[in-house]
Amino acid sequence: MNNNKERKETAINHKQQPNPCGTDADARENELLEDVVELLEEIVDLEECALANRRPPRARRYRIRIDKHKYEVEVPAMTGRELLTLAGKIPVTSYMISQKFRGGEAKKIGLDEKADFTTPGVERFMTLPLDQTEGC
Repeated sequence: MNNNKERKETAINHKQQPNPCGTDADARENELLEDVVELLEEIVDLEECALANRRPPRARRYRIRIDKHKYEVEVPAMTGRELLTLAGKIPVTSYMISQKFRGGEAKKIGLDEKADFTTPGVERFMTLPLDQTEGC
């Protein structure tokens, strides 16, 4: 926690220093530094963000829930195939995965479709085994 504070202070202090070139690079540098400060969030729990009704910030890691288990991932988005593999649902073609949003709405995620963890309201993911006649 203290380490994050130091990084933020370093980025903010660096941001306050004028660019000696005095060009349009100043604006671009400020944008980049804002992104760096935003990325300093170490881990974001999607379920907590959804319950607090706030958009998940960009982070180094995301804590996601698939069925009853929580996982930490280091990417801001994963495909349905990757999520099913992470949850141990093998073969992935025998399962479907849905994204549950705050308020109860659910959206099916295709095997090659990406689920973006920075989307507002994403609460968790749910898997369901497919019957022999489904998905064929």
